[in-house]
Amino acid sequence: MLPTNAERLANRKPIPKAPPAYLPANDSSPLNVDKALYTAFREAPRVLIEEFTLPIRSGKAWKAPAGSIVKISTPEGPQVGDLNIWNAHNPRERFWASRTKQLHASHVTTYDKLWSNLPYMRPLATIIKDTLEWYGEDEHGGRVHDLLGTRCDPYINTVLSGGTYNYQCHSNLTRAVLPFGLNEGDVHDVINIFQVTGLDDKGRYFMNPCPAEPGDHLEFFAEQDLLMALSTCPGGDLSLWGFGEDSEAEMIKCCRPLKVEVYRLADESLLEKSGWKPAEVSAYAGRHGMNIPLGETR
Repeated sequence: MLPTNAERLANRKPIPKAPPAYLPANDSSPLNVDKALYTAFREAPRVLIEEFTLPIRSGKAWKAPAGSIVKISTPEGPQVGDLNIWNAHNPRERFWASRTKQLHASHVTTYDKLWSNLPYMRPLATIIKDTLEWYGEDEHGGRVHDLLGTRCDPYINTVLSGGTYNYQCHSNLTRAVLPFGLNEGDVHDVINIFQVTGLDDKGRYFMNPCPAEPGDHLEFFAEQDLLMALSTCPGGDLSLWGFGEDSEAEMIKCCRPLKVEVYRLADESLLEKSGWKPAEVSAYAGRHGMNIPLGETR
């Protein structure tokens, strides 16, 4: 007869605190970042090649060449953004939030890499500046730049509220990628930039208000030729979030634009001189233990 749950709990042995599952095994580990190199890229003179401001509750996609720097900022104050990333030449290769969360942390910051999905498994971008790095962990366990959750979407909104709303982040991103030949199926789990989240003492997801001030920003170094898409979340700074028409009308009071700037290095030879080059895809052969015959035998 199985013991009761109470007996199991009473007899549960203390478990020592476990170390992180993914730590660099040596100095040459792909999980290590050459901080001096990326700091040099961040501080090098740069040339603006594209900029735009994204209105509230909207989405836009753009391309960023390998070796460029993408700056996303909060020009008017706190505002959450949902960011998708693809290889510009192959949209099947895209940002993988879950693996990035395992390799780095549930909330990312300066010098963390944003990794792509299987079978590619390589960095798409590296964060080289985060003006909200000071936030750390708040009194509730919340941290900023979230990988725990995903984008808001009209499907769950309809399930929870019974209403229809067309400017959730999933919808904004869907509209944004259509001009690039992508569709709703290409929209994937996001990095929620400027968003503070965590898990409560029962493991439930929570969101706290965005701490950004006017001018706060993230900078990404493009490790590949990228297609990026951003949504200005309809929840704004998440200080008034909820579900249903009344909540949507209330949340617009805390919605603000986001600004995107794309730069190239003024001296692009710095990339080659430094030894930087786009990471190769994983060398795994993809056989999965299968010996597939080439054809029938007589």
